[in-house]
Amino acid sequence: MSITAAWSRLDAWLAQHAPATYAVLAPPATDADLRIDLELPPELTESLRCHNGVTAWANLLPEALPSSAAQIAENWQLRMDLAADVDGFAVHPPEPEPYWHPAWIPWADGDGDLQVIDLRPGPTHGRLGMAAHDGTGDFTASWPDLTSYLSEVVHSLHHGTGVNGWYPYLTTHQELWWDRGPDQQTVNDEPLVRVPRD
Repeated sequence: MSITAAWSRLDAWLAQHAPATYAVLAPPATDADLRIDLELPPELTESLRCHNGVTAWANLLPEALPSSAAQIAENWQLRMDLAADVDGFAVHPPEPEPYWHPAWIPWADGDGDLQVIDLRPGPTHGRLGMAAHDGTGDFTASWPDLTSYLSEVVHSLHHGTGVNGWYPYLTTHQELWWDRGPDQQTVNDEPLVRVPRD
């Protein structure tokens, strides 16, 4: 499945089952939107050509919310500045990863914890991982690429399975909600319903 096909299936599912969440998806990125001071991998450019982030907060994806091209550039520069101030480019054992690496592209943001695409050369090039705002990079539960991640999200929505321990629910306001564990009952005292299986 391609990035475009994954977003197309995700869009269709949201439009049918969670229209309130579907409504916050931003329109596709334009050529002007993509003129940022950061080279993006083709997968991410294709994703941004589907949706340039979101227009408001939503629990759209497990772990983090997709960023716009401008937000990606801003978050990358912020982490570069922070890492320079705290010796954050170096690995400090026993941690296997640094706080930040210039070849990490922060495609999604979870309240400051960034889901990154790892563009370092080698066999793991393109994998997804997390870079915590107060920790180090973590690739222990990663996907080989953005396409695999979005495909897993689509599969989860259609079959009710989890994505790294996050499970999809629907709120009473027709919103998608990801939560830990397959047996959550409420969020903020509102009932949650497991997504219907196809």
